[in-house]
Amino acid sequence: MKFSVRMDRIKASGIRAVQKRIAGRSDIISFAAGLPDPALYPMEDLEKATAELYAKDGRKAFSYGLTKGYGPLLDILVKRMNEKEHVQCSLENICILSGSQQGLGLAAQLFIDEGDVVITENPSYLGAINAFRPYGAEFAGVDTDDDGIVIEDLEKVLEENPRAKLLYMIPNFQNPTGKAWTLERRQRFMEVIEKYDVVVVEDNPYGEIRFKGDPLPDLKSLDKTGQVMYLGSLSKVLSPGMRIAWVCASPEIASKVEELKETNDLQSPELTQMLATYYMNMFDLEAHIKEIQETYKERCELMIEMIKKYFPKEIKYTDPEGGMFLWLELPEGLDSDKILDEAVEAGVAYIPGESFFAQEGVKNTVRMNFTMVNDQQIRDGIKILGEVFSRHIQGSNK
Repeated sequence: MKFSVRMDRIKASGIRAVQKRIAGRSDIISFAAGLPDPALYPMEDLEKATAELYAKDGRKAFSYGLTKGYGPLLDILVKRMNEKEHVQCSLENICILSGSQQGLGLAAQLFIDEGDVVITENPSYLGAINAFRPYGAEFAGVDTDDDGIVIEDLEKVLEENPRAKLLYMIPNFQNPTGKAWTLERRQRFMEVIEKYDVVVVEDNPYGEIRFKGDPLPDLKSLDKTGQVMYLGSLSKVLSPGMRIAWVCASPEIASKVEELKETNDLQSPELTQMLATYYMNMFDLEAHIKEIQETYKERCELMIEMIKKYFPKEIKYTDPEGGMFLWLELPEGLDSDKILDEAVEAGVAYIPGESFFAQEGVKNTVRMNFTMVNDQQIRDGIKILGEVFSRHIQGSNK
């Protein structure tokens, strides 16, 4: 069977590889997830919204709709972008997506030709890397520090890569590190980008899960030249299974997204779009988001507390102000993928960080999730991991 060359470029997900290693192990404490906690889905409210939808608009909900999206939902999202994200947005700027991942795939189809360079943070979301890779993209990584993307490195990478066309960035509580860019970094980033003929895909699935500090402006709100293609999502604040996301971009980009989307799936499901609309009209989404923020804050702070108590001092870690992840850097020379086998045997799983790098990965890194574990699992799991890491650090020092 003659598959396209694109199929040869797809790489297996490092996250799924870990899931296979722990499949069938009900005794595992898993910090490997990348999911919102299902216990926080507003099930009772969604049930009431569903009943109301069925009673008033049931047949319409099971019918075809427009590729651009369900009108009342578009109106809600336009208002949300303007009032909450401080982004100038109208109906001509927006299109509903079947999850942010569809937005990444459409961005690849829109902009990437064979041999074009995609610039990412180093590390970055592996789902985006895998979405761009089949289209023949080459990758260049830009280093980050505790304040976000390193501007000097960004300028160097842009100068060295004249075929750079697309930049993929997660300024808010990045997957996998949990880092958020400072205001200064956001402003300087946009100043640099304006000098180049490039498009920035700003992925913001975690921005509303800020549980410490003050909100900072999105890149799109600082965009004076129409270069930013913003991806928003309800997956982390309402339900990932509803597959509702959106793009907010210049009218030119937004219309092209709509045209391409029509060739991909015709439209996102009318049923879930209408259900989300009914829910947001009937209930207080902001109050629900606040509950999520408070829950994740408690879990994140407990994980940091346990790391300080049980991890060897040689291990560095991020201390997120929001999102779902934190990032570990083990001493150089250690391989987190090899250590994982021992950790799983001891009853704990995590995601080795190597797969989050577009090029050669850094082996002594780890992504940790705190949204899918309870307090006792955090206490027990971090203690076990601390013992496993300590043995390997001591062994490497002999």
